[in-house]
Parts: sequence; structure tokens; C-alpha cells
Amino acid sequence: MRAAVMYGAGDVRVENRPAPRIVQSADAVVRVVASCVCGSDLWPYASMPAADAGRPMGHEFLGVVEEAGADVTGLRAGDLVVAPFTYSDNTCDYCVKGLHISCRNGGRYGFDGVDGGQGEAVRVPYADGTLVKLPVEADSALLPSLLALSDVMTTGHHGAVTAGVGRGDTVLVVGDGAVGLCAVLAAHRLGAERIVLAGRHTARTDLGRDFGATDVVAERGEVGIARIRELTGGVDKVIEAVGTRPALDTALGAVLDGGTISRLGVPQYEVGPIGPGLFMRNINLTGGASPARAYIEHLLPDVLDGTITPGRVFDQTFTLDRAPDAYRAMADRQVLKALIRP
Repeated sequence: MRAAVMYGAGDVRVENRPAPRIVQSADAVVRVVASCVCGSDLWPYASMPAADAGRPMGHEFLGVVEEAGADVTGLRAGDLVVAPFTYSDNTCDYCVKGLHISCRNGGRYGFDGVDGGQGEAVRVPYADGTLVKLPVEADSALLPSLLALSDVMTTGHHGAVTAGVGRGDTVLVVGDGAVGLCAVLAAHRLGAERIVLAGRHTARTDLGRDFGATDVVAERGEVGIARIRELTGGVDKVIEAVGTRPALDTALGAVLDGGTISRLGVPQYEVGPIGPGLFMRNINLTGGASPARAYIEHLLPDVLDGTITPGRVFDQTFTLDRAPDAYRAMADRQVLKALIRP
């Protein structure tokens, strides 16, 4: 089968790999209908050391079950399914608590002999626990929004939930990438009255306004913080959707004492502010990697009836053979989020 493989920074190739097959009785083989490039894929694209053995890429996909192992009872060949961005058994103590990202038997696509999602097919471990069956056909116009449930929409929702967003709230979202825009959509869905989006790319912030942002702050650093405070007087709830220290500093500068910051962006730093200044402000730091599997069925009805349309973050479609172009376009900020069709 054909699949995208990363060999180092800036080096993504589409090559032939062994077709996936059932290895464990709980596995399923899924023929990919749609996948995409994630913002988190761009971090290794910028910095991964060159290697002789490539890493299969992609962790967001939906597709059709081609084969299921003997212990798979909830799925059968022909079912259209969406895969959360990690696999999980959905039965361990962490999964029962809704923390599927920490599943004791779970893992990540593209590692430990598991295929990446940016290919023609994927072997999915713990298929019953991982995959969610979709009640539409494989040619449905809803596919982009259903694909967004694999990661970006469930991640944005995780930020809004962990920040404690509720009806009538004022919320700051730092970052106008796909996750930040989905965080705007999630905060609006939960009833936030005012949503300030910190971002400077007009095409993206315009979409953010469509998703529910009431204000946009393009300035950065201290100037941006001052502008946010001028607009709001400071905010109680912040969703940081970038993962850099400047983004965290903006969140810390804008949040009120006693407020909450939910971090969604994968941190690109090891040392953060934890000293007396932050301690005295009683700021709550929360968030983290989304347990996407816990949210998919909760959000699915709103996608199916058109209440939310997170698939609008996909602004360009590439064939699988053009996956290297998709990476370049996203890295160069020519594309917000690239959808890949095998």
C-alpha cells in the first residue's frame, strides 16, 4: 500500500509499505477514506533528525472496515468509522474515567508496528474500543466535519471543558490554527457570550468569527496582552492552543487571578513559570492531550445535524501522492489544515 513516511525535517515521502493485516484478534483493518495533516505533525517536520528508517505519519483518519479480528464484535466489514488520534481498549480504569489518552493498553499511530493514518489502510488495535461507527455513507458531504472529530474538534472541546467554559462566560483563545478555531467553536457551543481570539491571520480569524469569536486581537506580546485587558478587563478562562512560551505568556498576562488556563498546544518548551509570582495569583493550569474517544459520541449528533461544522478548517484537499506538498503548504502557512484523500 501507499503511505506517507517522514525521514527527517522537511523530508516526507510517499512510498510502498506492507499492507496491514490482522495481528491480534481485537484488530481491524480500515481502508482510509480521508486523513489529514495535523499541526503537531509540523513540529517533527521542522526538527526531526534524519533517519534511515522512516516514521509512518498521520493520526487522524476515517475509513471503511475491510476486515475485523475474531474478537471484534461491534464492527463488521463495510462499516464507516472514525478513529480518535490514539487507540485504546475503552475498558481499563483510565478509559472508564474518560481518560482514554492514558489507556493502559493504548498507543499512537505510526509507532510500535502500527500504521500511520496518512496511507491507504491502517491496522487499528482494540478496534471495538477505539473506532466509532458513523451513520452516513462514505461519500457524505459531512466527512470533513466527521474527520475533525478524530482530533481537532475533540481537542478544542477538551480545552473548553477543562477551562470550565459555560453560558455567559468571557473566554480568550490564544492561537488561530485549526485547534484554536475549533476551541472557539467549542466555547460558543457551550454558551460563552464573549470569545476573544488572539490571532493575526485574517483568513483564519474571519473563520473564527464565523465560529463564534466576538473580538480578534492581532497584536502580540505585551501590546497584545494590554489590548486583551483593554477589551475585557482580563478574562477568567483561557484556552492556549499553540504550545509555545510566548503563547503561554500571553495567556498568563491576560488571565485574572484565580482564573483558569487550559493548555492544548503540545508544549515546545521544557521550563515554564512556576515561581512565587504565579503561585500568589492562584491561577489554575489544566488541559493537556485530549481523550478524543471520550468526546466523539458526545459531539457526533451536533455534526450530523449541522449544529457545528468543524470541517470548515480543511481549506485544501491533496491526493495521498501529494502529501509532501500538503506538509510544505501547511508549514509555509499557505494552508490552514490539509485534507488528504488516498
